[in-house]
Amino acid sequence: MKKTILLIALTIMTGYVFAQKKTTTAAVVSFDATTEKDALPKAENKTGIASIDTKTGDVAFEAAVKNFSFSNPRIQEHFNGANWLNSDQYPKFSYTGTIDKVDKIKFTKNGTYTVKVKGNLTVKDVTKPLDVEAVFTVTDGKVKATTNFTIALADYNISGQPIEAGKIAREPKITVSAEF
Repeated sequence: MKKTILLIALTIMTGYVFAQKKTTTAAVVSFDATTEKDALPKAENKTGIASIDTKTGDVAFEAAVKNFSFSNPRIQEHFNGANWLNSDQYPKFSYTGTIDKVDKIKFTKNGTYTVKVKGNLTVKDVTKPLDVEAVFTVTDGKVKATTNFTIALADYNISGQPIEAGKIAREPKITVSAEF
């Protein structure tokens, strides 16, 4: 009898520990580098990997560069090319960070919570600090996280004639959305 109670208690505790980390393989990353001269440099990647640890506040996402889809194949070719993201040499970009004051988010209670996330973004093997504001929405135990930010392409060694000509924004808008 004691062994049965101990086994049940360990099973419940194990379930609780594993429930603290939530992951998805369907995070969406949108890239918008449109300018007045060109409305086409927009892309979306629906195959991002994201995770959140609801206890520690650790968050992470990763996206394969080649999985960004543009409406214009020529722009997609430039995006993956050597002057841009050079997807053959640098196949992914990633972000790791921590939610500031994670205890503000009640992961067991429906609601919308706006928090700061402090972390680092790595693109083309260049890592820069990136602190963002994120919105976490909890609905019946499901967690959705969304953030918007801009980056300076030059900070990540991304250059080229289209940027210099004003066809590509020097600071594109990036949106990340994940449902866990």
